[in-house]
Amino acid sequence: MSELQPGKVMRTGQVLAFLLISLAFLWLPAGSKRAPKLPPCPQSCSCTRDTAFCIDSKAVPRNLPTEVISLTMVNAAFTEIKAAAFAHIPLLQFLLLNSNKFTLIGDDAFTGLSHLQYLSLANNNLQTLPRDIFTPLDILSDLDLRGNALICDCKIKWLVDWVERTNATVPATFCSSPVRYQGQKIWDLALKDFDCITTDFVVHQVLPFQSVSAEPFVYSSDLYVALAQPSASSCTILKWDYVERKLRDFDRIPAHSAVYCKPIVAQSQLYVVVAQLFGGSYIYRWDTNVDKFIKIQDMDSRKIRKPNDIEAFQIDGNWYFVIADSSKAGSTSLYRWNQNGFYSHQALHPWHRDTDVEYVENEGKPWLIISSSSQAPVIYQWSRTQKQFVQQGEVAEIMDVQLVKHFKFKKDNYLCLSRYIGDSKVVKWEGQRFTELQTLPSRGSMVMQPFLVSQRQYMVLGSDFSFTHVYLWHEEKQKFVKFQELSVQAPRAFHYVPLEDMDVLLAPSFKSSTLVYRHVVVDLSL
Repeated sequence: MSELQPGKVMRTGQVLAFLLISLAFLWLPAGSKRAPKLPPCPQSCSCTRDTAFCIDSKAVPRNLPTEVISLTMVNAAFTEIKAAAFAHIPLLQFLLLNSNKFTLIGDDAFTGLSHLQYLSLANNNLQTLPRDIFTPLDILSDLDLRGNALICDCKIKWLVDWVERTNATVPATFCSSPVRYQGQKIWDLALKDFDCITTDFVVHQVLPFQSVSAEPFVYSSDLYVALAQPSASSCTILKWDYVERKLRDFDRIPAHSAVYCKPIVAQSQLYVVVAQLFGGSYIYRWDTNVDKFIKIQDMDSRKIRKPNDIEAFQIDGNWYFVIADSSKAGSTSLYRWNQNGFYSHQALHPWHRDTDVEYVENEGKPWLIISSSSQAPVIYQWSRTQKQFVQQGEVAEIMDVQLVKHFKFKKDNYLCLSRYIGDSKVVKWEGQRFTELQTLPSRGSMVMQPFLVSQRQYMVLGSDFSFTHVYLWHEEKQKFVKFQELSVQAPRAFHYVPLEDMDVLLAPSFKSSTLVYRHVVVDLSL
C-alpha cells in the first residue's frame, strides 16, 4: 500500500482546478466579443465543465455540471455526509473530501458512484464507518482514511475484512481506541481479534399462572413440559407448538398440593411422578387407548411425607428415580422401575430434612449428592456389587444448602450450591474432594441453575427478594461474572431447552406468571 500525503493531494486539486478554469478562457476564439457560457456552479465553488472545487460549502452542492468527474470539498461547513449525497453526479471519478470536519457518514452515502476511482476522506473527525460503505464502488483504486480517530471495535470489523479482499490502495490507518489497540495499524488486526458475538435473554412467552417446578421431556418425538401448580391443584402438561413456536395446553393431572411433577419415559411408556405435600404422592401413566393419564401407583406415605425434589436417571440400563424428603420423620427414597411400575429400592439419609438431590456421573461413577437443612451436602456413590448407593463423604463444610446443581466445563466438574440464608457457592472437584472456588451474595435464593448453550456456560441465581441474575463463566478468571438481570418473582427452578431453531429458558415463579425466555445471539459487527 503506497503512502499518500493528504496535504499534497489537496494542493494539487486546488492548482488543477485553477488551471482548468484559466484554460477555459484561453479557449476563446481570436476576436470573440464575449466569453463562452460557463456551466452552472454554486457560489462556494469554482467549476469547469468536468471539475468542481468547493470551499466553505454548507452542503454537498446540487447544481453542478452533470459532466463533473472530479469534486474537491475543503473546510466544509457541515459534519454529516448523508445517504446518496453524490447520486446527482454519477460520473464522478475523483472525490476529495479530506481536511474537513466530517464526523458521520450515512449509509449508502456513495451509492450511484459506479465510476469512482479515487476517494480521500483523510483528516476528518470520523470514528467509525457504516458497514459495507465502499462495497458498491466496484472500480475504486485508491482510498485514504488517514488522520481520523477510528475506534477499532466491532463496528469496523467489516472494514478489516474488506481491506484484505479489495484491490484498492489503502495507506496505513491507525486505531485511536480502545487502549489495547491504540496506535496499532488497523490492517494488522486479525478478524479473530474482534469479539463481536454477544447474547441476550428476552421474554418469548408469558404463561399466566404460578408454578414451582418445570420439567421438559420428549415423548413420541414431541416436546412437552410438566409444571407443578399447587395454586391450581394440578400438574399441567404443555406441548410445544412448532408452528406457533409456543407452549400450549395439553393435559392436567389432579394434584391438590403438587410440589414436583417428574416425567419419565421408560421403554416408550410415559410416566409422571406427582409429589405432593399433602394427600400422598402418586405415579401416573399415559394411556394411549384413552389419551389420558391414569393413576397406577401410590407412593409409601410413611417414607415420603414432605417431598421437595425428584431426580430420574439410568444406571446400567435400569431406570431409577429418587425423591428428596424434607420432613423430620421421612427419608429420601430411591425407586427402581420394572415391567409393571416403580418400586422402593433403597432408603437414603433418613431424618435429615433433605431439600434437594442431584445425580452426577463423576469419573465414570454414579453419584447422588443430597443437600439438607441439618448438615453439609452428602455424597453417595453407586456400588455395582451391592446395587445400592453407599455414603462416601460430604461436600466441603457448607451448611444450609437449599439446592445442589452440577455442571461440567471441558474436563472439570463443578457444583453450584444455593443458600437461602448466606452466600451461595461454586465448588470444584479436585480429584479427592470439592474445594470452594467462588462465593456469590444470594440472600433469599431458592435456585441456582447452571446450563450450557453452545460454548457458553451460564448460571442463573434466583432470589425471593431481588432480581434474578444470569452469570457467564469466564474461563481465564475461572469464575462466573454477572451477565444480565431477569425480572422473575420468587423463581423456583430454571430449565434450559434446546430446540431446532431456538433455545429457551423456562422460569417457573411461585408468586407471578411463569416465563419462557428466548436465548438470542447478537453479532455486534452487523
